[in-house]
Amino acid sequence: MVSAKASPIAVWSVDESARSRVRVGIPRVEVHIGVRYGSSARNGLDVHAMGARRRVYRKTILGGQRAIFARLPIGAYRAALGAPPASIVGHTVELSDLWGPSEAARLVDRLARARDEEDSGAGILREAIAERVELGGGPSGHTGLVAAATEMLELASVAMVAEQLGLSERHFRRVFRDTMGVSPKTYARLRRFQRALAAGRGADEPDWSKIALEAGYYDQAHLIADFRSIGGATPRVLVAELRAAL
Repeated sequence: MVSAKASPIAVWSVDESARSRVRVGIPRVEVHIGVRYGSSARNGLDVHAMGARRRVYRKTILGGQRAIFARLPIGAYRAALGAPPASIVGHTVELSDLWGPSEAARLVDRLARARDEEDSGAGILREAIAERVELGGGPSGHTGLVAAATEMLELASVAMVAEQLGLSERHFRRVFRDTMGVSPKTYARLRRFQRALAAGRGADEPDWSKIALEAGYYDQAHLIADFRSIGGATPRVLVAELRAAL
């Protein structure tokens, strides 16, 4: 039987204090919890949950901000949030709306007392999420299955993955969406987009025809259509935009 144990909670810090700038956010398939420090945050510190994003987004980030992000483990989304992950797809939600005012305020207070200690803040956030997952009943019983499916979807169709896992396609779709918040088809599409975008950003002169085939698109036209739909721009324009935003 596949283990239901969730993967570790990844936490990292971002220092954006140098100057105000436009952030070009790449679509993500995971759920995150973020702590924001600075003048843009309520009382100088706030905490939000961020659902999976299906589109590139642009947002002005003011100078003087610092943030800590935690990527929730696959299988622990519902327990950590206290709500179905599908309910926050495409949204950023105040943690108090999910955890309740008192529990969210307790976390904010702990973070505020460790405001100047970056490592302590990351540890506090990781600990609070782990406690929340435990109180929420622990990782989903489908954790191992869905984690395996996320790897298989890199190369195989939804129907093929369902068959290899011994599930009906309908049941697989339901289990995957309940666990991840997005359908397996959406997950595979976003991961394909991420692969193509990473390849384009890593090349001085990207060969988009070659990248399209290696990333899993039918052809370059298919890739361009997907970039316009997800990124709002052609591959060349989006890569240039991301480089300018660094």
